[in-house]
Formats: sequence, structure tokens, C-alpha cells
Amino acid sequence: MKITDIKVKTFRTFADRWDVGHGLPVPKAELMQTVLMIETDEGVTGCYFGGGSHGDAEGLNVVDQQTILTRIKPLIVGQDPLDREMIWKWLWVANYPENVASSIDNALWDLAGQAFKTPIYKLMGGARDKVKAYASTYPNIGKPHVYAEHALQCKNEGYLAYKIHPHYFWNPETGTPTPGRPSNLKADIETIHLVREAVGPDYVLMYDPWGTYMSMEEAIKVGRELEKANYYWYEHPMPEYRVESYVRLSRELSIPILSPEIVAGGVFSRAEWILRGAGDMSRIDVVRGGITGARKTAIVCEAYGLRCEMHMAGWGNLQVCGATPEDTSEYYEKGLLAPGVDYDAQHPYLRNSCDRIDAEGYVHLPQGPGMGYEIEWDYINDNLIEPMMEKKYW
Repeated sequence: MKITDIKVKTFRTFADRWDVGHGLPVPKAELMQTVLMIETDEGVTGCYFGGGSHGDAEGLNVVDQQTILTRIKPLIVGQDPLDREMIWKWLWVANYPENVASSIDNALWDLAGQAFKTPIYKLMGGARDKVKAYASTYPNIGKPHVYAEHALQCKNEGYLAYKIHPHYFWNPETGTPTPGRPSNLKADIETIHLVREAVGPDYVLMYDPWGTYMSMEEAIKVGRELEKANYYWYEHPMPEYRVESYVRLSRELSIPILSPEIVAGGVFSRAEWILRGAGDMSRIDVVRGGITGARKTAIVCEAYGLRCEMHMAGWGNLQVCGATPEDTSEYYEKGLLAPGVDYDAQHPYLRNSCDRIDAEGYVHLPQGPGMGYEIEWDYINDNLIEPMMEKKYW
């Protein structure tokens, strides 16, 4: 089997989003989505939806698409699509943007699953068929009491844990942006304790300020409050280019530090963080090295006895979870969620959803071949648009 072509279809779709800068819902926002297709001489095609700034949720922008069609396509047309490791290495050495190389890898995994009529996680070696789900909020969903109310609602809906993305570049008292002040410690600390009071002492809570604490003092101060309130992990508290600060923070606090989250370098940078002792848990997703790189990262973490929690929702991340034992990757991040945002609304370009939770708070692995997509090609072809730079709601 040989690769014969690579195509990208750009189309219009709609989904609820949250205006982070103004703390407001955006119902049925118009989005640019893409489907990357890798075709073969045996009629088997691999697909990947997404690749933009938030994984599966948004598509590849025009620059990324041109990189694929003008630089990567000539490199891999004619190659065996099952030689994923070789192609992964080629793209990594060529220093293509991580999300672009990852999109190719993800589509190749879907292609392999289509060829063998098997879900991706089974091809990697299945570890489980369902994964614990936690509710992951948008930032700036409201004043501290709104987080408490939302956390209790999510608990009552069956989520097994709740993660706070607090107030970034936004003042919850005035409802206005604060571009020069990324964090709001007073509101954040109040939120931490109100949420704990709302859900009770034993419910699992996580906290992710997305690198917006600019000083060690801020990060330690909030970390101490998280410890008092018995939070499970403290994710990405400071900018991740300050590795030595993370080494110190991990020593100062007893709550597990979950980082790096978004730093470049995939499995390689995460291995360095582990050796430096810069975090107690690691973080990866399939737009930072593809399914291949995410699985490699989980294996490295397993070798050192550390958790490797998957970052973001989506089909590819769920497949990696299914191939990784719960002792290493415990949870699936479902979201982003906010009051008034219908996350579970069906995407018009797919006939199925990948991550509805069951009555026990688990997300089940898709059992269809590859990623498990059931694609509405008529919708995609009826809504084709010209590629552009994506509009970011996050």
C-alpha cells in the first residue's frame, strides 16, 4: 500500500463557544473546521478533523494547510502509510510545526485503523474500554460563586471530577478585560474554597491557571490554598519557559504539579522535565507530537512511575487513553464547559460523538475503525469555504 495523495477540505460549522475576553457565551459560533485526508492506492483513506489551537475543535489555518500541501505532501506521497514511525521521525527532524506534523500522524493512525478495521487504541494495545471523565471549565465563566454553582451542577450530572480554569486577563468583579494583569489572586482563591464547599470534601478537584501566575510568590500562595482545600493537582501555574522555577515549586508544595502543558518539544521536552524534577505529573496531547508522540510520552512517564494526563478532549486523545493504563493516565478532560454552553450538541459533520459520559461518569472508547468517525460528507461538501486564519475563542 502506498500514499497517493493528501487533501484538506475546509468547511463551515457551528458550535457553542465562550468569549473568554468578556466572560460571555457565544451560542452557535461560526467556526472553520478542516478534514485532512491521506489517500492510498488500495482505496483506504485516513482522516483527521482539527489540528488548530484547541485540538479537534478547530481546523488547520491557511498557513498550516499550505505547509502540508506544498512541503509535506511531496515528501510522503509514494511511501507506505503503515511506516508511521519513519514518517513521524522525518517530520520531527524537518522541524515542521508540531500541530501540522501531528495532524499527519493522526490521519495515518486513522488510515491504519481503517485498513485493519480496528480502533486505534486496539492497534496500540488496548488497556481499557472506558475512561473516567472530568469537567474542565472555560476560564472567566463568572464570579467565584458561579464556579461553585457550576461545579455542583457538573457533579450532579455525573462527572467524576471538576477542573477550574480561573480568571485570566479578566476582572470578575467588573466583567472587563485586564490585559496587563493576567491573574486575579483574590478571586482565584475565593473560587478555590467556594468550589470545595459546594462539592464536599471528597470530590476530586483540579486547578489550572494556564501559566498566568507571574511570580513564584503568587504560585506558592495559591498552591498553599489548594493544599488546604485538598485539590488533586495544580496544573501549569507559571510560564513554562521558567523550568528552574518549576523545580523549586515542586519542592515547595505537597500538591502534585502537573506540567508541562503546552511547552514545545513533545516527548523530548517532557522527558527533560521529568529528569529535572520540574513536575510531579506530565501532560501531553495529540497536537504536540501526534498519537505516536503522545503514546511515547505516556510510556516514558510510566517508566518513571509518573502520571501522564492527556491534555484536552478529542478523538485522538481518547484513543491514547484507551491504550494507556489508568495508573498512568487516569482521566479524560471533557470540555471546555461553561454555563450556557452546550458542549454535547452534535457536530453537523459527524453522525456520532466521541465523549458523552455514561451514568457512572465514564467516557467509552469508540468501537469503529480508526478514530471511530462516522462522517457526514454531504454536510462537509455543502459547506466548503476558503481556508483562513482561525478565530480564537480560547
